Amino acid sequence: MKLPAPFVQLPLTFDAEALAAEIAALGEAHWFPHPAGYPGNDYLPLVSAGGVLTGESPTGPMAPTELLLRSPYLMQVMESFGAVWGRSRLMRLEGNAEVTPHADLGYYWRDRLRVHVPIVTFPEVRFRCGPAEINMAAGEAWVFDTWLPHLVNNPTGQSRIHLVADTVGGARFWDLFQAGKPHGMTLPGWAPRPVAPHPGPAELEYEQLNAPIVMSPWEVRDHIQFLMREAQPGPVVQQVGAVLTPFHRVWRSLWARFGESSEGEARYRQALNIVTVELQAAGAEQLRLINGASFMTAFSSLVINPALAALAPEILTEDRGSGATGAPGRLH
Repeated sequence: MKLPAPFVQLPLTFDAEALAAEIAALGEAHWFPHPAGYPGNDYLPLVSAGGVLTGESPTGPMAPTELLLRSPYLMQVMESFGAVWGRSRLMRLEGNAEVTPHADLGYYWRDRLRVHVPIVTFPEVRFRCGPAEINMAAGEAWVFDTWLPHLVNNPTGQSRIHLVADTVGGARFWDLFQAGKPHGMTLPGWAPRPVAPHPGPAELEYEQLNAPIVMSPWEVRDHIQFLMREAQPGPVVQQVGAVLTPFHRVWRSLWARFGESSEGEARYRQALNIVTVELQAAGAEQLRLINGASFMTAFSSLVINPALAALAPEILTEDRGSGATGAPGRLH
C-alpha cells in the first residue's frame, strides 16, 4: 500500500524474548523455503487460505494454521492491532542474506499493509524503503510503503526473524496508524504502549473475501485513477488515458449487462484483450511510474490479471508483480 511516509512506527511494543521462545518451541519442521527459491529466505505459515501449511495462497477465506493456534502470545500480538488479517507468516532471513530491491505492484498489495514485528534481529540489519533506511528494533511494530522500491540486508552471521502480517486494517487498526510516528520524526510525549503476554485466549478476525469474481467498474476506475496519478509526466500519459477512458466505459456497460455472471466471461475477456493491445500501441510499456516501475506491468497486475479472479484464481497465486528494478517481488 502507498503510504504518506516510507516507514511508520505503530504505538505498540511487544516482549520479543517471549515471542522468540514461543517460536523456538514450534521447531524447524514447518519452516519452508521461499516458494521462488530466493536464497536465505524461509517462512513459517501463521494465517493462510483454509489454514493450510503448504500450498498456501494469498486469496481465499483465511484461517489460522495449527502453528498460530499453538502460539498464544503471537495471537495476542496480532489481536492488539485490531485488524482483519490476510496471509501472515514468520519470515526468516539468514545471516549474510538479503531481500533484493523491488516494489510490490500486485493486486494483493494495493490495499494491504504489511505489519512487521521484529522478534530476533540485530542493529546491523537494515531495511531501506525509497530514500529512507532504518533498523527495526526487536519488539517494535512498523508498516512501510510497499509501493516504493525497498530492500533488506542482514550482514550479520545470524538469522533475523520477523512477524510479517498482512491486513486491510480495521477500525482500531486505523486509529493506531493515525497515532503512529513516521520514521525520523520526534513527537513530544510519544511512546508506544507495551503489550505483554497475558492469560486467556485471543480472538482474531480473518479475511473471507479478498478477490473479485468479476471486478466492478468502480474498482476498475479506482485502479485507473491511481495509476494515472502515479505516472511520470509526458505525452504518453495522454495517449494511455485516451485508451483507458473508453475501456472503462465498455467495462461499465458489460457489468450492467452481466454483473458477476459467468455468461459474460467471453465479453469481459474480449474487452481485456482489446485494452491490452491498445495500451501497447499507445506506448504504455514505455511509460514509467514515479516508483520506476512499468505502467503496463502495474496495470496488468492491478486490473487485467485479477479482473476475472474467480474465473481464473491461479492468476493471483503469489501475485506480487515485478519491482522497479524488474526483479520479481520478494517476501520479507
